[in-house]
Amino acid sequence: MGKRQIPEPPNFKKYGVPFYSVAWIPQHLIKSRQIETKDDSDSDHNSTPPTEAQPEPATATAAGNYLLFAGGGGAGRSGIPNALVIANFDFASNTLSDEPVCKLGTDSELPYRMALHSNGDGLICAMETPKVCRWFDWESSEIHKLSLKLSEKVLTQLEDVGQQLALAFNNDGTALAAGGEDGNLRVFKWPSMEVILTESNAHSSVKDLHFSSDGKLLASLGSGGPCRVWDLSSSMVLASLSNENRETFSSCRFSQTNDKPQVLYIAAMTDKGGSILTWNTQTWERMGSKYIIRDPISALNVSADGKFLACGTPSGDIVIVNSTNMKIQTVIKRAHLGIITALAFSPDSRALASVSMDSSARVTIIEEKKTNGLSLWIAVLIILLAVAAYFLKQAIEK
Repeated sequence: MGKRQIPEPPNFKKYGVPFYSVAWIPQHLIKSRQIETKDDSDSDHNSTPPTEAQPEPATATAAGNYLLFAGGGGAGRSGIPNALVIANFDFASNTLSDEPVCKLGTDSELPYRMALHSNGDGLICAMETPKVCRWFDWESSEIHKLSLKLSEKVLTQLEDVGQQLALAFNNDGTALAAGGEDGNLRVFKWPSMEVILTESNAHSSVKDLHFSSDGKLLASLGSGGPCRVWDLSSSMVLASLSNENRETFSSCRFSQTNDKPQVLYIAAMTDKGGSILTWNTQTWERMGSKYIIRDPISALNVSADGKFLACGTPSGDIVIVNSTNMKIQTVIKRAHLGIITALAFSPDSRALASVSMDSSARVTIIEEKKTNGLSLWIAVLIILLAVAAYFLKQAIEK
């Protein structure tokens, strides 16, 4: 008899597209669409004679949590589509929608990297084939349904610049950074696209970018290292963080806390395995190295409240780390069957979305570990015994 196939959990879905990017759609964008559709509905009701009140139709925006995925099979004739996919996640049931809320095909163009504007203006995608950047606008093509359309807006400054491997907006959406396969780093004011910084030899190839929470600094990571930190007010390099122990750097993220000094996290492959290195952003001295997992770290992100770091691996494992003490909080083995390509925390830091080249998406609800009461009492007992032993020794000596 064959082995019984174990059903996939409801927070794990496959949408038929190998994914390279993931993002949570801003809540205020969803709410604005709900208001628009409610206004349309009210106007329709006002134009007809009053009737017995009817319940509002169930809507895709009811749960209020949307995710956007990007990816595809490329320009070949593999039969695998290239698309932007919107899905809904329900926290109450811990369930991703079985079918996409919206699926916008991009023909032969593979959306490889993307960045959503924080104010809901739209999003930018770096296409792998051809090597261009496209802007997409939000729209409500049907009542109660959020969707996307290719914009008529042309990003002239990002035309004919080659493959962009990293894109990022700062938190307030006033700056856009783009890092190229050719090592060129560009930072623009948004939406004017006025140049803030352009550096043709920032790295041999730009692999990752991240703005500090206040938008004053930008970290850029090259292929393997080093990591450079740019002061955007002067457009100069503030620090160059080298892989002094021959580590291979893969991702960089600033901490997201404003109540204490920021640190910069860098995922790296060390002689021990996948690790997270930390730097002080005032002195730019290395603070430490935390071993995470044997495999390399293929994806890294930090929660909006700064409490958690998340790592993904080529084997499909997910590791969630408490940033306060750098202790591992949760490990999900084989969360995906393929390499984890991107991670994104929800805006409220309650959940982590992950995607893979195996065409799967997953949402993991984060549960903060409660203090174990028994462990606390054991610790107190040990302290009391130590104190008692001290006083007993003092009494004997007298």
